[in-house]
Amino acid sequence: MTREDIIKLTEIKIKRISKFDVKKADEHIKGLEVELEEVKNHLKNIIPYTINYFKQIKKKYGKGRERKTEIRSFDTIQAAKVVANNARLYINYKEGFIGTGLKKDEFVCECSDIDDIIVIRKDGVYLITRVADKVFVGMDILYAQVFIKNDERTIYNIVYQDGKDGPLLAKRCAITGMTRDKEYNMTRGKAGSKIVYFSANPNGEAEVIKVYHKPKARLKKLEFEFDFGQLGIKGKSSMGNILTKNAVHKIALKEKGLSTLGGRKIWFDDAVFRLNVDGRGTYLGEFSGDEKILVITKNGFFRHANFDLSNHFEENILVIEKFRPGKVYSVVYWDAEQKFYYLKRFIIEESEKPQCFINEDPESKMISITEVEYPRFEIEFGGKNKNRDNEIIEVVEFIGVKSYKAKGKRLTSFMVENIHEIEPVIRKESNPVIIPDDDSEEPKQASHEDPSQMKLEL
Repeated sequence: MTREDIIKLTEIKIKRISKFDVKKADEHIKGLEVELEEVKNHLKNIIPYTINYFKQIKKKYGKGRERKTEIRSFDTIQAAKVVANNARLYINYKEGFIGTGLKKDEFVCECSDIDDIIVIRKDGVYLITRVADKVFVGMDILYAQVFIKNDERTIYNIVYQDGKDGPLLAKRCAITGMTRDKEYNMTRGKAGSKIVYFSANPNGEAEVIKVYHKPKARLKKLEFEFDFGQLGIKGKSSMGNILTKNAVHKIALKEKGLSTLGGRKIWFDDAVFRLNVDGRGTYLGEFSGDEKILVITKNGFFRHANFDLSNHFEENILVIEKFRPGKVYSVVYWDAEQKFYYLKRFIIEESEKPQCFINEDPESKMISITEVEYPRFEIEFGGKNKNRDNEIIEVVEFIGVKSYKAKGKRLTSFMVENIHEIEPVIRKESNPVIIPDDDSEEPKQASHEDPSQMKLEL
């Protein structure tokens, strides 16, 4: 290494580089001091800082990762009320077994693996047991079904013979609860007692039966009718009322009756899509007899269901309400095959099987449905027709009531931006019209029910 090399290395350029490094270090230290002050400020305001921190995380990383699950409240739900029917119950009447494993025997009902089963035998003995693969419950099984605890609506109508040669007694009772796997008796427990007529009624129905006596000397009345509605509902251990003291050949159902308990108030809980009588969810009304629930789904189907609390319902429900025959619905839908919007009016027919009331093409979709008596829809045009004035459709004047299977009437052939329902037409009485009476000079007021005296006002 020569002297010239040493001089070159110690020139001003190297000194400037060294001085620049010192300046950069000073700036870094100042930056740390500023950052430290910012951290101290965040610590003093930790709550708003934390909220903003999580907002920034969602803003930075949340796009494309939106929630795909739905938050619902389950704080009032019991497992027994929401469990799915994941098993099938079978019964072997000959050998006295019930269970989910007896698949070669007679099917009873669908159930879950945590349900209880009530079994009633012909000798009047009944018990409650857990659902199992196979369990012996006794010979001469008369009735087996899923048991609902504290169910006061299911009423059992019974005629039993009190002892081997005793009179026939009739009773009505509910079974709300008991000790599991313990045997009870619906009769008075005398030897030879047996049930000669039995019915289980989920809503307290009281039928009319016909009793046929065995022929007997000096017995004039060989048959008579009996209405269970005459009996009050008493405890399951009650004796009952004497039906007849004569020997009976047979008892037959003459006429199904209506509920003697009055209507049952039903609610729909959209957290679990089940019915209940506990006041959870949307109130559907008071049901009795054969009244039905109407279900309309967002994909353009409708069906009817009874008000059994074990029913399951779809998650895409648009309308669920008490079915009222004769109600007219107005529907606007997009027909994917024709590529046009259609309007139709129809009355829903009773059907437990889902029925489609729009085009069944998967791309077809329902735009609006209303049960208003005189509805109106406003059409906003788009695309190349966006400058066209909005059009208002008076539904009653536009189309008549037809079958739900009808296609309907095309609303427009122009490009549409939006169709929405607007304030409906209100039917309003006109001013009273005074019509002279032919038989007197005193005027009289025209009946407000006269169609000629009615008018529509917007």
